[in-house]
Amino acid sequence: MGAVRRSQNSDNSKDSQNPDYDVIIVGGGPAGLSAALVLGRCLRKVLICDEGQPRNSRAEALKGFLSRDYTPPHELLRTAREQLKRYDSVEFFAGKVINVQSSQNRFEAVISGHSPVTSRRLLLATGLIDEVPAIKGFDELYGKSVFLCPYCDAWDVAGKQLAIYGKGERAMEMARALTAWSKNLILFTDGDSELSDENKHQLKRNSIELHEENIEQLVGEKGILKAVVLKNGRRIEREALFFDTPSYQRSDLAIKLGCEFKNERAVNTNKYEYEATNIPGLYAAGNNTGDILFAVIAAAEGARAAFGINKSLTQEDLL
Repeated sequence: MGAVRRSQNSDNSKDSQNPDYDVIIVGGGPAGLSAALVLGRCLRKVLICDEGQPRNSRAEALKGFLSRDYTPPHELLRTAREQLKRYDSVEFFAGKVINVQSSQNRFEAVISGHSPVTSRRLLLATGLIDEVPAIKGFDELYGKSVFLCPYCDAWDVAGKQLAIYGKGERAMEMARALTAWSKNLILFTDGDSELSDENKHQLKRNSIELHEENIEQLVGEKGILKAVVLKNGRRIEREALFFDTPSYQRSDLAIKLGCEFKNERAVNTNKYEYEATNIPGLYAAGNNTGDILFAVIAAAEGARAAFGINKSLTQEDLL
């Protein structure tokens, strides 16, 4: 991670016709790194800014990523960064992008107290932050036997006694999904379930127990869940837990820049080509745009965004 490179004509007043970079990428996870790879191969001058806080940092391994199944997440990122070193036009910087201003398809970014740098395009690959329940024992088990994604981790605990944590439709969706891996399911809502009578009947018809009592703690041993203990003292044996709680944008840059959102957590890129947003020159890719939050999909979206970015730059430069 070196100092941010500046263009030779850079001074206190930015020259909007000669930005420091073709593209600034905010976020160095699978989406950002995949975009950097494609753009590096297009000879684009790229700056990747990353805080080093990936969403899947608690996971022991990536799963369902073709050719990288069961690779530790940090190993995937390390390998990707190492491979990007062959592209001289791609730079990394370990720091937070505090603010971005846009004007006429140009962007000016302030990065962790450094002087502003400019670019022709901006890609937000900033990901999400998950709201983790404040339950005793939860943090110690998270990533080992407490999981977010059944598609990532349910295969490893298929057929076991599984707990579900959540409320309302989110909890129902998790319960429905997990029926593919186990028939021994209990839904814990830690208070009012916010479920309709029809939802409750559906759970009962599918032999999924519902407990609305508040949870006292999760009991585990060496990272493996053993039981969910309720406030009333009841101890219910379980071997793994999947939770579905709200998540939100890790960065507020999309909001500051005026992006359209398709729901409370996802930037809307569906109405535009190649992960573009409603802001000219601004693209978004990865978990901050989608409903299917897989690392392999984030990487694909990053590559797609890079294609769109390079296409727009070549169109802009055509005489």
